[in-house]
Amino acid sequence: MPSRRTFFAQMGAAAAVARLLPEAAYAQRAASKSTSLAKDMVWLNANENPAGPPAVSLDAIREVLPFTGRYHYNEFGEVYAAVAKSEGLAPNQIVLGSGSSEVLHTAVDLFTTSTRPLITVNPAYEGPRDCARVLGRPVVQTKLRDDYTADVHVLAAEAEKAGGGLIYLCNPNNPTSAVTSSTDIDWLVNHLPANTILLVDEAYIHFVERNDVQSALPYVHQGKNVIVTRSFSKIYGMAGLRAGFAAGKPELIAKLESLSLNVISIVAARAVVSALADRDNILRDRKSALVKTRRELTTWLRERNLKFIEPNANFLMIDVGRNAREFITALPKLGVAPGRPFPPLDNHLRISIGTDQDMAKFREAFWKVYKG
Repeated sequence: MPSRRTFFAQMGAAAAVARLLPEAAYAQRAASKSTSLAKDMVWLNANENPAGPPAVSLDAIREVLPFTGRYHYNEFGEVYAAVAKSEGLAPNQIVLGSGSSEVLHTAVDLFTTSTRPLITVNPAYEGPRDCARVLGRPVVQTKLRDDYTADVHVLAAEAEKAGGGLIYLCNPNNPTSAVTSSTDIDWLVNHLPANTILLVDEAYIHFVERNDVQSALPYVHQGKNVIVTRSFSKIYGMAGLRAGFAAGKPELIAKLESLSLNVISIVAARAVVSALADRDNILRDRKSALVKTRRELTTWLRERNLKFIEPNANFLMIDVGRNAREFITALPKLGVAPGRPFPPLDNHLRISIGTDQDMAKFREAFWKVYKG
């Protein structure tokens, strides 16, 4: 493991990226502009999981807290092995990070240049785009199809035109909650231009119900030029613990490791390892609970003839029929914090799926604003 001094020496220009923010920080920064936030605010703005960490993780956290005076570097071989095993990978096929934000930013730093752009859709999660811009790298943003899915043919064409680059694809996409089918992903992987890496952000993959959408991790097993990132912030409910990882073939991971700390908080590490020991039950139960609440909300919207993008994650976008900034400004005053604006979808309001009680409060507040 590199020392902290060595790590920062390696960072070079990437040091500027330190100011870039994960999803939660983007959300809280937007919400903080309101002048009158209720103390009992329902936070539906950062795609967090209100269930919090699993019980087994909470037990592990309590156990390790008295020992956080030490770095615990000696444990991280076992941590890497546990995370890798959970996805059928070898330890040299993954790198840990602070949420998935760290590894996303590192990938942008490594695999874009002044001539090889970051290529993505618009709108998408802003982190990689903002990172590229801070580093002075070109950014190509492509339009979504009419059904809000990524046009993989256009993404490949832009990479071909540029002579290579980094294609960033969030699947399901944040903020639309739409998905890219496995058929489209397969086409893209098999038509990647030379000098091109595909970066697939699967922070929300565990919430997908559709059979035509699968993880891109099999391409990692096949040794393709594909990096897949995962986060323990969403279905595992560990947003505040900041734990995630990137998976790729060993040559790509070795490059990512060169600009990464390669460790996370021992508190987060123990929580993650404990959760992975009960992975199947945790994922099944949490997905089931989320899907139930998500369906209740979409049913309520349909009953009122409100349009929305069909959701595949723990959030959805509602077409409010007018500029969504009205709702973004008004809802916090009624005790509900919604998502931030996502141009060019100016009439769409992003809402995280909270508890049943959260969603009841949201429906009441939303309807009041909607009806004026």
